Amino acid sequence: DDAIKAGLAQLGLERDEVSVEILERAKSGFLGIGASDAKVRISYSHEETKAEMVEKFLTGLFERMEVEAKAEIKEADGVINVVITGENPGALIGRRGETLDAIQHLTNYAVNRTGNRMRVNIDAENYRERRNEALVKLAEKMADKAVKSRRNMTLEPMNSYERHVIHTALQEREGVTTFSTGT
Repeated sequence: DDAIKAGLAQLGLERDEVSVEILERAKSGFLGIGASDAKVRISYSHEETKAEMVEKFLTGLFERMEVEAKAEIKEADGVINVVITGENPGALIGRRGETLDAIQHLTNYAVNRTGNRMRVNIDAENYRERRNEALVKLAEKMADKAVKSRRNMTLEPMNSYERHVIHTALQEREGVTTFSTGT
């Protein structure tokens, strides 16, 4: 009983949360000589949450990338939002956010291989918000230019999310239509 109590105290769990296997019973010995304590094995199963999986994956990724960074994880409405902070956020963001997009894609894949799916959004140094603002300004500037010159304007290739931001920014604009070409 003492061995079980000590094990539960060490794990911080209750008796009904664990399974106990008695490996060796306590022996009193003769006049205290040859006495030994009881030995028990206490085991429990812990199902890892999606947020724990994200933290574990990103910690390993940062170690392999040799980047000093921390991930602040918040879960709300079936979405896991991660904010990465560190000494060199540029290495995590990459050119036009390509590295950040890749980290987000890999994290989504690693976390959602099994079980229920959860969306994981990853940001560093408010990059995504700043990029959205820059894309909206670009869309408005190009729309003004297109209306003024009465010609089609073409933007650089973008990923699907960035194209979505452009289309959404101009959908209510009079005299302007948007479309995507290519793959």
